[in-house]
Amino acid sequence: MLSDKLLTALNDQIIAEYHSAYIYLSMSSYLHSINLDGCAHWMRLQAQEELMHGMKIYDYVLERSGRVLLKEVEAPPTEWASTLEVFKAAHAHEQLMTKRVNDLANLAQAEKDNATNNLMQWFVTEQVEEEATVDDIVQKIKLLGGDGPGMFLLDRELKTRTITSQNSGSSDA
Repeated sequence: MLSDKLLTALNDQIIAEYHSAYIYLSMSSYLHSINLDGCAHWMRLQAQEELMHGMKIYDYVLERSGRVLLKEVEAPPTEWASTLEVFKAAHAHEQLMTKRVNDLANLAQAEKDNATNNLMQWFVTEQVEEEATVDDIVQKIKLLGGDGPGMFLLDRELKTRTITSQNSGSSDA
């Protein structure tokens, strides 16, 4: 059985994962509006991945006889100054999610809940990949000099992204 502290934190994390999906869908819509369909596709798949993360925690809470309590999901931003700013915002968001995951892992350790700690270790590993992937895209956009003609090639590359495992959240950039 989950402690009250862990149950509350896991419920909050479910909402944070859904909020992440909203953010990435909003980014996808913005990128689509400026004709960067490959970048939009990448963000849309990122949103799907975040929904899978939320469901992974949702299912875990139910398996541990906890109750999932869904709350309102905050509206995401809708405008960015450039493609670089979109991906920089995505990177900053992943850093925030890493902090949340680490805090949850630390709480699981403090509560001596090995099962929840094991779940959170999966997310810790996932966040290393998430941050690195988005940072790689940020660095490529910087090398291209922003929203110039070189974005066409990066946009085409990002359009090839697929989600490689149904529940793992792993993906190709």
